Amino acid sequence: MDKQKQFNWSFWLTAALIWMAVQLWLGARSVQTLQYSEFLTYLERGDVAELTVTETKVQGRFKMPVEGKDYFVAYRVDADLAAELEQYDTAFTGGTDQTWLTSLISWVAPVLLFFGLWMFLIRRMSAGGQGGFGSLVNIGKSKAKVYLETETGVTFDNVAGVDEAKAELQEIVSFLQDKDKYGRLGAHIPKGILLVGPPGTGKTLLARAVAGEASVPFFSISGSEFVEMFVGVGAARVRDLFEQARKAAPCIIFIDELDALGRARSAVSGFGGSDEKEQTLNQLLSELDGFDPRVGIVLLAATNRPEVLDAALLRAGRFDRQIVVDRPERKGRAAILKVHIKGIALAPDVDLDQVAAITPGFTGADLANLVNEAAILATRRDGNKVTMADLTAAVERIVAGVERKSRVLGVAERRRVAHHEMGHALAAANVAHADPVHKVSIIPRSIGALGYTMQRPTEDRFLITFAELKDRMTVLMAGRAAEDLIFQEVSTGASDDLAKATDIARECVTRFGMVASVGQAVLEEKSGQYLGQNAYGMMAKDYAPETAREVDLAVRKLLDEAYSAAKEILSAHLEELKSGAALLLEKETITPVEFAPIARPASDTADDGQGLAAIEDGAKDTG
Repeated sequence: MDKQKQFNWSFWLTAALIWMAVQLWLGARSVQTLQYSEFLTYLERGDVAELTVTETKVQGRFKMPVEGKDYFVAYRVDADLAAELEQYDTAFTGGTDQTWLTSLISWVAPVLLFFGLWMFLIRRMSAGGQGGFGSLVNIGKSKAKVYLETETGVTFDNVAGVDEAKAELQEIVSFLQDKDKYGRLGAHIPKGILLVGPPGTGKTLLARAVAGEASVPFFSISGSEFVEMFVGVGAARVRDLFEQARKAAPCIIFIDELDALGRARSAVSGFGGSDEKEQTLNQLLSELDGFDPRVGIVLLAATNRPEVLDAALLRAGRFDRQIVVDRPERKGRAAILKVHIKGIALAPDVDLDQVAAITPGFTGADLANLVNEAAILATRRDGNKVTMADLTAAVERIVAGVERKSRVLGVAERRRVAHHEMGHALAAANVAHADPVHKVSIIPRSIGALGYTMQRPTEDRFLITFAELKDRMTVLMAGRAAEDLIFQEVSTGASDDLAKATDIARECVTRFGMVASVGQAVLEEKSGQYLGQNAYGMMAKDYAPETAREVDLAVRKLLDEAYSAAKEILSAHLEELKSGAALLLEKETITPVEFAPIARPASDTADDGQGLAAIEDGAKDTG
């Protein structure tokens, strides 16, 4: 409503109120209020021309004006009571228990109650909650949370371990702070930047850090919040989001979990929810084509499943740049730990580089959880500071689960588990390529393991040779080999070892082309969690039955060779196997310091670049 319309409404409302007040005033001046006894006197004298009787009062007109007034009103008194009162020389009149205030309240209170209830419902409807009225009134509005530059609370100082991604995003900050610098040579910032990486690597944190560094508004929304049960809602919310962003430019729009919104469109459309998602995606594509990046709107998005995104979304001119935010390497993990230990009281024996060494594969979120778990453990034991033992225990808790000392194993089972774990440890110490053993334990864990062998890598590795893979299979098979040597029979305790060793052997044959009898062709590809799998979750095999037989024979041969190698190593160290198992039964947890045969010589240490997998192997190898 413009100012002219507002003036007209105000004028006519004021005029109506004035007219009503004047009419009430004029009416009050022409009416005489009488006592009921006076009314009876006038009535007896014949001065009343006409009369109207209601439940509580009488009102009428005089034949001749009285005191300049033509009309009168008087409150009634019961007829019997009036007849009795007339005997006495006194004036009397009727009355009411209600005052003008109570009358006003009786009229106004219901109106106010109704108005208040109506306003409450409108506010609830406008709040736009997860459903109900909100989804009806606010259905086409964007659900983006808007943070001012001072509210994100995150800068690049809070982000560590992803230096390459930070360097690329620094350009975005420079553009938002100084657009003319890029415009002088005709360059413009990419319209869209897609952050790709595993969950927990800090994609959302990076986006908020860009907003904090650039000091601009930050619109944050999840891809799933665009789609509702009603057709057309998602497209309306996309339009509303970009409209808000244009008003707040320069700003940043961040869409988390983009795969929920930008999944590749199906060849068959028109089936309800699927068609609605396509409309939402089409609207997003239209908005990306329509806005000018020179106005200062930067679109950031994050996903951990880039393979499912629509090709039209990733083409040049929309999401121009993809930035990989991967799991941090050892140096990055140490930097992330330094960020998360701020405010944590650490003991002098804490070595963050050593903690980073035993946590390969951990993401930034995992490391934050690690520090928090260590602080909880220190608090639980009433410690004043977090020690290295607390951090190590936190790693074990995250990887292997909580100790279950209440699970009491029988004597025979404990002996079998002790020899099983010692078999892993001795094999790891005596093969050419293996991570050094960090700890061996036979304390049951919450994930179902009856014991575990933890290995600690010395450095990050990104390539693994065939010899290193075969040594890993040997270490995995050593637990069952130890049971066979000592008890002359095997148990179900090596089920997880067998599964992992089989996976390694199959990948050597079908993916890495490391077995000459099968050839160097890639027979199976490692796909995403959903892509490339059928309805039953199995990988589709694209080779002949004869080739499948050759694959199965090659896998069996690799496993048999690994088992034979493990048995040979343990046979040569049989006395150490027995003495180590006896020590493990006594102490439940031992380290290479306590039992030297499981320690690798310093010049002989190596790692396979996937120490976390080695830890998990040990964590789940028994039970």
